[in-house]
Amino acid sequence: MRRYLGLDIGDRTIGIAVSDLLGLTAQGVETIHRKSLDDDLNRLGELMEQYETRSLVSGLPKNMNGTEGPRCEVTKAFVAKIKERYPDVSVTFWDERLTTVAATRSLIQADVSRKKRKKVIDKMAAVLILQGFLDRQRQNTVD
Repeated sequence: MRRYLGLDIGDRTIGIAVSDLLGLTAQGVETIHRKSLDDDLNRLGELMEQYETRSLVSGLPKNMNGTEGPRCEVTKAFVAKIKERYPDVSVTFWDERLTTVAATRSLIQADVSRKKRKKVIDKMAAVLILQGFLDRQRQNTVD
């Protein structure tokens, strides 16, 4: 089994999640506060090293009708920079429609204050992106 890092790529932050070694669950790791492309890629490289993985799952922010808009292009451009810096990395895109909505809803249900929600929302979205991917992987091996 291999470990995956889940990414929720935004303009100001990148939410990071990691799978367990069995590929069953996703846990939030951190939110990278974006400074420069170089800093962002360096931190991502450190996390790949720390969690011993070269397998990434990136949320793809499609429009509600399933089409790809400008946000998808920004995400794909960033992923292209990741692959340029780390050529041995494999990246799978995962439809992330409604993950931020679902993350917000779970945090509200858990009675997390608005201020704290703002700090963890991207990490939580990364968890939901990665967990969706892991669940599908498991489902495909069962079918």
